[in-house]
Amino acid sequence: MSGLATGLLGAGAWPASAASPSFDLGAEAVPLFTGASLSSETIQQSFAFEPDHGRLFVAQLLAGSAGKAGDLRITEMDRRGRIRGWMTLLGYGHAVSFGVHRGRRGLDLWIEGRVNDNGYGTVLKQVPWQHGATMEQDDPRTIDHQPVPDAQEYTCAIDHRAGRMAICYWSGVDKRVAILPLREVLRGRVPDPVADFARPEGLGTFQGYALDGDSMYTIDGNSYSDTNPVPGNTHLGRIDWRTGELVERLHNVTGADLDFREPEGLAIDYRQGRPRLYLGFASGVVGDRRSNIYYLERC
Repeated sequence: MSGLATGLLGAGAWPASAASPSFDLGAEAVPLFTGASLSSETIQQSFAFEPDHGRLFVAQLLAGSAGKAGDLRITEMDRRGRIRGWMTLLGYGHAVSFGVHRGRRGLDLWIEGRVNDNGYGTVLKQVPWQHGATMEQDDPRTIDHQPVPDAQEYTCAIDHRAGRMAICYWSGVDKRVAILPLREVLRGRVPDPVADFARPEGLGTFQGYALDGDSMYTIDGNSYSDTNPVPGNTHLGRIDWRTGELVERLHNVTGADLDFREPEGLAIDYRQGRPRLYLGFASGVVGDRRSNIYYLERC
């Protein structure tokens, strides 16, 4: 897989005239909840919504484990920021982004697994959600997938409405994005990509992404510091995956009054009548990190 974009290669590709409406990245975001405690004490890394009932899952590195060990804690939250359950995944990765899907065997997390020496997952893992469970790499309840043969590191995001999965991956040469037919990935196949392109230049510290129609939204930036004072360097971006171009990138000041304020995670949910683009931020101090999630509604 090479070049900027391989273009419209497979079933489910969008014709050039079929652009989907985009979110106004400059609009004021509304808080879903702020200052919520998670089931571990660390910074949230990403979050995802289950498509049928809108259940919310938040991923973080497990407190007490070395970051490169890839030990994760997944917390289920309600929409008021209260904990509903959790599970632990040992040796999985960094959880920059993941997906949730409900299939024949129940509710599955689609998340990176088999951590490498850099702390990132080398396969895409299908993991059944089980409150209170601890699952290691070779747990027989999990399934390894490698839907992008060139990928050495995996993360994913799912567009349930359009039936596609975005995979951000490291090829060994560059950072790339593949857009795949979701149905084929769920069947354990290695499908022809709908598109495959180099991740555009011009993004800061990459903190998450979400797939919606012909757009892939990104969030980048860092926590507050002496060199990154209020209102910070968080940006929201939009990539047109049909061309691989970063067509929009705007400075974002959502939650500017949070302490620490590190952008962490991006996700789409369709169950509120209109699609919402959710933005995540970590706040708080070491030993008492908090989750903060806001949203933009599409007009």
